[in-house]
Amino acid sequence: MRRYFGRKIITYLITFFVAATIDWLIPRFMPGDPIAILVSKTGGLSPTAAEAMVNYYTNLFGLNKPLPVQYLNFWISLLHGDLGRSVYGNGTPVVDMIMAAVPYTLGLLIPAILLSWWAGNNFGALAARRKWLDNTILPVGYILTATPYMWLALVLSYTLAFSLRLFPLAFGYGMNLEPTVSWLFFTDLVAHWVLPFLSLFLVMFGGWAIGMRNLIIYELESDYSRYLAALGAPQSLIRRYAFHNAMLPQITGLALQLGVIVAGALVTEIVFTYPGLGHLVFQAIQNEDYFLLQGIFLFIIVGVLLANFIVDIVYVVVDPRTRVAMQGGTQ
Repeated sequence: MRRYFGRKIITYLITFFVAATIDWLIPRFMPGDPIAILVSKTGGLSPTAAEAMVNYYTNLFGLNKPLPVQYLNFWISLLHGDLGRSVYGNGTPVVDMIMAAVPYTLGLLIPAILLSWWAGNNFGALAARRKWLDNTILPVGYILTATPYMWLALVLSYTLAFSLRLFPLAFGYGMNLEPTVSWLFFTDLVAHWVLPFLSLFLVMFGGWAIGMRNLIIYELESDYSRYLAALGAPQSLIRRYAFHNAMLPQITGLALQLGVIVAGALVTEIVFTYPGLGHLVFQAIQNEDYFLLQGIFLFIIVGVLLANFIVDIVYVVVDPRTRVAMQGGTQ
């Protein structure tokens, strides 16, 4: 088992190195000049002053050096926990900007992922056994899982926020409030959270429900289920075995879907102007902020790799066949 996880860690480290290198390269292929955009915001500068400011910011952000040197400096700074300074934030450390946005993104992602996975799997298992629920879950699930996150976010914002005015239309909290530890701020924060959460939860719920429904039907028609039924085993026992075996592909599917879920969260945050990483990505693209973009994507890369590693550990714990194979391989 130790050898298995050792290979996994090496694989993830190589993946991180390649992904981080691509993350560093992509912003630098973007057209335009972030320093020119930053200087243009000041306005009213003489040509001499504008040129002096361009030179100052170019040196400050290290963009006057050759690309190989910039790449080497990127890894040196990264190993020291420094992601650079943001052009959009007028020199604010990228780490500080990311840390301010992360609670909003995690507050959306973690509940949406866990609740949709739990609810989708349970509803899908019930739909495989109850005809009336199957007739409801199946068409609704197909519609939801085929719905783009952004489109559903727009529909929810128009119907529930703009037309019915049940929830706020945008932002993380009311513009007339200051972040404080109070019941008023907490309720306002939750009210702004509901629509972004629903847009993520509903799409993921449909996919998990359909997947579990199909897996349960397959397991109930498999040879071991028929053999248990012929032996007179109670249906509850057969369904328990079927549910347990059907959960294994769903755990694997969770690892594969993490990247898609994160991308959906970023788009949803842009629609609702929610102050998470998605909003920062949008601002970084508009301002061609290399450092902020690569810092956000690097954080996402690390998060997805860590989540996949945790799923690998959970899979080993849940599936005894994996443990047996690993023990046999190390003998």
